[in-house]
Amino acid sequence: MSAILSADDLNDFINPGIACIKPVETLPKQQPLDHGGDPYEVTTEEKVQAEQPPPPAQISLTDCLACSGCVTSAEAVFVSLQSHSEVLDTLDKYEELRLSGHHGGTDGLSNGVNDVMGKVFVASVSPQTRASLAATYNVSEREAGNMISQLLSGPYGLRAGGKHGSGFTWVIDTNVMREVALVAAADEAQQALDTPTGDMKKPVLTSACPGWICYAEKTHPHILPHLSKLKSPQALTGTMIKSVLAKKLGIPPEQVWHMAVMPCFDKKLEASRSELTSHTWHGQEGDAVRDVDCVITARELLMLAESRDISFPCLPRTPVPKQYAPSFPDPAINRFLFGRRKTQKRQREEANSEIGTSGGYLHHVLKTQQAHHPGSSLRIQRGRNADVSEYAVVSAEGRELFKAARYYGFRNIQNLVRRLKPAKASRMPGAARKPGGARKPGGGAVGEGDYAYVEVMACPGGCTNGGGQIKVGDVATLRQVGGTGIENGSVEQDVLTAQREWLVKVDEAYWSASDSDGLDEPADAHEDGDIAMESALESGPDVDLIDGVDRRRVKDLLDHWAAVTGVELEKLVCTTYLAVESDVGKSKGEGSEMEKVSALAVAAGGGW
Repeated sequence: MSAILSADDLNDFINPGIACIKPVETLPKQQPLDHGGDPYEVTTEEKVQAEQPPPPAQISLTDCLACSGCVTSAEAVFVSLQSHSEVLDTLDKYEELRLSGHHGGTDGLSNGVNDVMGKVFVASVSPQTRASLAATYNVSEREAGNMISQLLSGPYGLRAGGKHGSGFTWVIDTNVMREVALVAAADEAQQALDTPTGDMKKPVLTSACPGWICYAEKTHPHILPHLSKLKSPQALTGTMIKSVLAKKLGIPPEQVWHMAVMPCFDKKLEASRSELTSHTWHGQEGDAVRDVDCVITARELLMLAESRDISFPCLPRTPVPKQYAPSFPDPAINRFLFGRRKTQKRQREEANSEIGTSGGYLHHVLKTQQAHHPGSSLRIQRGRNADVSEYAVVSAEGRELFKAARYYGFRNIQNLVRRLKPAKASRMPGAARKPGGARKPGGGAVGEGDYAYVEVMACPGGCTNGGGQIKVGDVATLRQVGGTGIENGSVEQDVLTAQREWLVKVDEAYWSASDSDGLDEPADAHEDGDIAMESALESGPDVDLIDGVDRRRVKDLLDHWAAVTGVELEKLVCTTYLAVESDVGKSKGEGSEMEKVSALAVAAGGGW
């Protein structure tokens, strides 16, 4: 799924239901009757058309509104409303509420806390987006991040134009909140092991991919008890900045506007979920405020620059000047979001083969299990293709202590959920079967129910291959100085062989960040310069470092976050899932939800 419903490679998109009114497959080419090649033979329009290749399938918003088999009508509208145009419209509509000082503390806002027409603008950027831009412009991942910050916050970017000269006060790396998600995921997996009869069923399935969640909620409700209850790094970032800024600055959550730059269009669906709003943690009356107001992709980020006549490749590759990067109002959280972090050097082959490019959930869980079992080793077995792998933490005596797996791409996901489906009760004696009874070629049973943890992502190859990333067909045009001219869903974007080679370069840019963490940015780039104000989150000699993540530091942050906001930690970091019923075949009377959403789509201009 994407903002432009692609028909390039349908094998790895959710297949439309039987009731879909718009078939995406075309009939085989008809062969005209052979009349011996008579040059005087009179032909017909039908014969001429039969000789022409069939036109490509066209799927519009109207078609999906009439179907809602894959994407619900409400989701279609929410997706269509999130774009680079919405970002520009919002920046022009609302004046930026600026901090009264360049440093943190309780200085508040300089141009009026009660100014209901003003907003605090905050952006969060994924590492996959930075990697895509780094590979495009032949720069490092860190330099690409600096260019993005210059566009969103610097004097040569969005602030140089627009009605109010508004820009983004903070640009946050989602890798920071990814550490929170990793630590919580490892604890969740351990909890599922310790209490097998608890709320979480084995295997725990990752929930950071919204395309996978959409698929599970609408087609496989039996999977929902297995889904991790943790929010994704995108959602965690949105919840943190809105909950903390609302408390520290004394403003309602709706005056904080959060934009996320993500690798895939499905993140727009995640942002529109009703479970990820201020009602879950703020408890205020009135309309719920989304934790993430708008999601754009790498390609849309370049469209954002082009709309303001900004040449993205010509932006400075250095950090934004300090006067444009004030400290976060809470000193402890400021140091966590922007301070240096302790990391471990990884071997490149380990990075490529074990961690993946989708956040490293599985890898961190496995490393945590190894830390709990000194002397254990990790055994890896590749599945039927590169997007399926099995992992086991094995004791020194050879006993399996923890089993896990990775499933990327909808083809593989379908196999996983099919085998996790509960067995139907049978009245025939001896006919009951155990779930996960599929057989390996060698005759051994494959028991997906034996897994403790499975990392699931909708895109083959992981998040660096997201639908919103820059494709190989765009690169030549983008490398021209000042050139963009790309459109979502252009037919030149996917050339399979070249695209695979391009993804290798993007992955290399993604991993280049771990080789240069904290090397070229001053330690005080976002600090307030007062040693006495140093956060209690600063790591001491008793660092609990696993896979480059300081678990003690993360848990101290979570406790501090809950204390600052006065909200239970579970409400801040967890979410829920609901089975979604299709509207296909149901009565659509006057005033139904379908009619209301259709009217909303028309009012919004329609189309994706």
